[in-house]
Amino acid sequence: MVKIVIENMARKEVTGKAGSSALRVFHENYIDWMHACGGKGRCTTCKMIVVRGADALGPLTDAETRYRATAELAGTERLACQAKVTGECHVRAPEEYKLPHQAYTD
Repeated sequence: MVKIVIENMARKEVTGKAGSSALRVFHENYIDWMHACGGKGRCTTCKMIVVRGADALGPLTDAETRYRATAELAGTERLACQAKVTGECHVRAPEEYKLPHQAYTD
């Protein structure tokens, strides 16, 4: 099992199967997370800011590398639909992609 702590959602802890995408782990734990392209790596709306535990995420995918090259994905950000979780990490939802019905604790 892997664990993701969402720091700006009252440090909500969610768990899932190792190797699952962060987006899948969020959804399996009933956490709504923005993803306009349906989790296919074609946009950046599912980005998450990695606060701690970047080494607990698999390597960058081609989509993430492409978005980093165009400065649409910062060095501390990953796409939740692409990042495979292998351990424990701490993330934050970016301001621009917060959902209005979610409770955030910034």
